[in-house]
Amino acid sequence: MQPNLVIVESPAKAKTIEKFLGKDYKVMSSFGHIRDLSKKDFGVDIAHNFQPIYEITPDKTKLVHELKANAQKAGMVWLASDEDREGEAIAWHLYDVLGLEKNQTKRIVFHEITKEAILSAIKHPRDIDANLVNAQQARRVLDRIVGFELSPVLWRKIKPSLSAGRVQSVAVRLIVEKEREIERFKAEASYKVVVSFLLNHTDGGQSTIKADLTHRLATKEEALAFLESCRNATFKIEDIVTKPSKKTPAPPFTTSTLQQEASRKLGFSVSQTMMIAQRLYESGKITYMRTDSVNLSSLAINTSKAEIESIAGTNYIKIRHYQTKTKGAQEAHEAIRPTYMNVPKIDGTAQEKRLYELIWKRTIASQMADAEFEKTSVVISMSGTKDKLEATGEVLTFDGFLKVYLESNDDEPEAEENSKMLPSISLNDTLKLESASATERFTQRPPRYTEASLVRKLEELGIGRPSTYAPTISTIQQRGYVVKEDREGQARIYSCIKLEKNQLDEQTLTETIGTEKAKLFPTDIGIVVNDFLLDSFPDILDFNFTASVEKQFDQIAEGDVEWENVISEFYKTFHPSVEQASAWSKQKVGERILGNDPKTGRVVSARIGRFGPVVQIGVADDEEKPLFASLLKSQRLETITLDEALDLFKLPRTAGEYEDKTVTIGIGRFGPYIRHDSKFISIPKTFDPMEISLESCIELIENKRQVEKNKIIKTFDAEGIQILNGRYGPYFTKDGNNYRIPKAVAPDTLTPEACLKLVQEQGEKPSKKASRKGAGTSKTALTKAAAAKKAATSKKASTTKKATAAKKAPAKKAAAVKTAKPTSSSKKKA
Repeated sequence: MQPNLVIVESPAKAKTIEKFLGKDYKVMSSFGHIRDLSKKDFGVDIAHNFQPIYEITPDKTKLVHELKANAQKAGMVWLASDEDREGEAIAWHLYDVLGLEKNQTKRIVFHEITKEAILSAIKHPRDIDANLVNAQQARRVLDRIVGFELSPVLWRKIKPSLSAGRVQSVAVRLIVEKEREIERFKAEASYKVVVSFLLNHTDGGQSTIKADLTHRLATKEEALAFLESCRNATFKIEDIVTKPSKKTPAPPFTTSTLQQEASRKLGFSVSQTMMIAQRLYESGKITYMRTDSVNLSSLAINTSKAEIESIAGTNYIKIRHYQTKTKGAQEAHEAIRPTYMNVPKIDGTAQEKRLYELIWKRTIASQMADAEFEKTSVVISMSGTKDKLEATGEVLTFDGFLKVYLESNDDEPEAEENSKMLPSISLNDTLKLESASATERFTQRPPRYTEASLVRKLEELGIGRPSTYAPTISTIQQRGYVVKEDREGQARIYSCIKLEKNQLDEQTLTETIGTEKAKLFPTDIGIVVNDFLLDSFPDILDFNFTASVEKQFDQIAEGDVEWENVISEFYKTFHPSVEQASAWSKQKVGERILGNDPKTGRVVSARIGRFGPVVQIGVADDEEKPLFASLLKSQRLETITLDEALDLFKLPRTAGEYEDKTVTIGIGRFGPYIRHDSKFISIPKTFDPMEISLESCIELIENKRQVEKNKIIKTFDAEGIQILNGRYGPYFTKDGNNYRIPKAVAPDTLTPEACLKLVQEQGEKPSKKASRKGAGTSKTALTKAAAAKKAATSKKASTTKKATAAKKAPAKKAAAVKTAKPTSSSKKKA
């Protein structure tokens, strides 16, 4: 009999914990949730107080048997899943499914995987927190209701296979509204004046001071007039103000701030950051990574203090006790930090090392002294006008925490010179004009969201929680509502007027604006879905409503409200709005009438088609069938014009002939292409499919041939083996299956015998060709079996229904509740 069984949710976590416990403990992993809401049906029993209907996922059936067998053999079962709501729910599902009893079950939690933390948790076990479980259930049930009831409406009104989610839809709304804000933005020009002066010193030396006019000039005429007035003006130091300033370090990382900073400093996506942080946590290198707390334990503060003293000195130490400002902070009780503060670097992958170093620096910096500066502001007067010029300088007098770390930000300010040190000056000093310039500058449009800035916005609005940010942003991209991409900027002409050596010179210069890197853009389908949901279900997409739902989940977690009541109140208003939206006209939404085709007089429109945005000539009721054309990737439903739409119907077009075969230009589901000799070649973004020449087409055709030629390294026809260059390196195929080539082996030296040996070493796979031949028979057999099973099930269900019709409804309700929630009795057990 095994004395103790510890169950965690991750195999990596299990491996780390096992090192700290003795031979009396066996550690197993549940690999996440062992059961979830049923996928066959709605998964929620609306009629019985919204009770969830759970089922063990097919891939966990064998694992559940193994866990149950080991639990029966163990004297004590320790449920050690994460300490957030999701982890609490995993523990409860294990308790329920494995049939555990109170006297043989204990719940333990820890926010770092160290020997001390694990042993302390075992000394201080607790019961399963039913309130946390119910908060997790409430989120799953509400999101299932929203998704399952909204999605069919989208299928009917817009396009099949679409889906909607509560938090995801709000995130898409933010991105759509930002895009429209940018489209409405009109840049306003003004002139920034910078004047350079020479200051003579008593020792005969000279120094330069640059000062800015304290306000912008609205027109070129004003700029010319000001520079003209500088020719004969005298300039004098009117005022000097010097004052100290401080910069305070940022608090330790929470989940959202880690995601933001890793995006800005390391270029990681939000999901990538969480994946790497999960590995660091499970290997015992950092504390729990899903938290909205900025608090540090006394142990972490004391070890940070010792580390700062060793690397910088005692004058760099300033102990800070941060308080969590987020109401309802519930994911964990400490910020994200290294488990051992005296370890600045770790072994691991390059990404793990970089993220760990970022976390270590941020934590250390949070307990360091302020950085101290001396700021100087000089006001310069000008004869003949009330206008003032100002020069500023900043000197770092004590680096403090900047010795280790400086937080980045998402703002996109106009590029300016770095803070500089001013020369020694005195009041009433006279300055000599060296040069002056008036440069045309423009107001900046609002910046688009990055993943990091979207997380920050969601957090500001109180939407979502630490565990939901990464999946939310990943989901809206996977569904095709949003894309993250780089986009090239556009050239803009601006004017620069210079006064130098008493001569005015005007130049017209060019700059590139609007260059985007890893920014979030809404797609046409995302915009159409957002507009429809906002029009039909304004409450679901209301920021305050979504934030209030999160607060209600927090109240459930605190035990202040019953989760069924929260769902019931929501459903009373939500379900009627779904029925109302479904009853509206069958006409598709998101359609935009562009005008009429001048040749036929038929209506030209733009809308969402089966495979994406299309333009259409004609309607279904016309005698002649409608014509369709896909939009180019650079075009959008909201902005495409009638002329641009009609141009799309010029495709496919014939570019000419090559090798006695026609070269055709067209546009399909995946963008513009060239068709030649029954082969398709994608047209790069650098070419316009409307204008690409035959010569360019031939070049692209030959380039693809060369790539395909280089792809094949060797072919052994008799053995059915082909050695190829692949995306991830060389490999070979046999009977339709792929096999790896070891790095130490040069692919061009392989023989048929060597390939067959590698097949045996890697395990021979069944021939795909053979399996395809039997596919039709198997499919038919499966279809017949399924039909027979369905008929038998239907018959059985009918018989059972008659036999149980006399049973009382309360008993049925009790059965549903028993399997769906941690009732008071199960709470006592746990």
